[in-house]
Amino acid sequence: MNYLPDRGFDHPVPSEITPQRAYLNRRTWLQALAAGGGALGLWAARDARAAAPAVARPGKLAALPAVRSSVAGAVTMEKLTTYAHVTGYNNFYEFGTDKSDPAANAGTLKPRPWTVQIEGEVKKPGTWDIDALMKLAPMEERIYRLRCVEGWSMVVPWLGWSLAELVRRVEPTGNAKFVEFVTLDDPRQMPGLRSRVLDWPYVEALRMDEAMHPLAMLVFGVYGEILPNQNGAPVRLMVPWKYGFKSGKSIMKIRFVEKQPTTSWQAAIPQEYGFYSNVNPKVDHPRWSQATERRIGEDGLFAKKRQTLMFNGYEAQVGQLYAGMDLKKFY
Repeated sequence: MNYLPDRGFDHPVPSEITPQRAYLNRRTWLQALAAGGGALGLWAARDARAAAPAVARPGKLAALPAVRSSVAGAVTMEKLTTYAHVTGYNNFYEFGTDKSDPAANAGTLKPRPWTVQIEGEVKKPGTWDIDALMKLAPMEERIYRLRCVEGWSMVVPWLGWSLAELVRRVEPTGNAKFVEFVTLDDPRQMPGLRSRVLDWPYVEALRMDEAMHPLAMLVFGVYGEILPNQNGAPVRLMVPWKYGFKSGKSIMKIRFVEKQPTTSWQAAIPQEYGFYSNVNPKVDHPRWSQATERRIGEDGLFAKKRQTLMFNGYEAQVGQLYAGMDLKKFY
């Protein structure tokens, strides 16, 4: 625990805690972070009102036309997190472990030209150019809550369309039970890949019915503009009822497979990060509680925490996907 002069002993802020695999593999570099004393801990300890650096917006030519989504539950009326915080306070280890690293370092990413390969158990495998992929379905704005496994949250206006649109288009076979997402693995564009915090490339996956749920989204933009590099350009996943790390960024391949894939964090620390990773305030992370969260941008690091909602507030929409499952066992 941390000792705070004005509050006595308190639990550590989750974002100050480097994942176990990271500090075991990179002890000389990350050991201080595990104790809350390294660069990541220092960043998290700043007042959240001043935490986000100024981030250049993509510009008018990058504006994306979109309509407000009519999908049930796709728009929350909560106050939006500012553009500066959404684009300046990120977990994207491919560009560094500090929250400010992605905004500072992601300029090396080249989101054009870009293609996404569709592989595996589908009748229509192939390669999609990113610009063609963006036009596959009408662009929608969806204002989703984003809950990080570290215990912080945001409210973000994403632009994109339901992942199900692509799934239907490529026609999965009867053997396709899971959808796997593989992200870019290029140290020339992503300097953080040299750290070996994880076994790259980053891999995430969904069960087929999760992928087909209308709330699961392929994202191409934010705040009415092209997705910035640090937020996962040119295309990322967004699954709002799961912890943020389930939504892979800078996706290069989408594979349809029969057997449940092993995802990156599941492979690294299986006792801490399960395959499903649904937001669940009743199931704590082994190193911190998941019952509450702090909203980035609200009165600094020591703002009053809010209660975390089951499935991040999307229980009415997605709860039936997990009917009868032991959500503590299948965490």
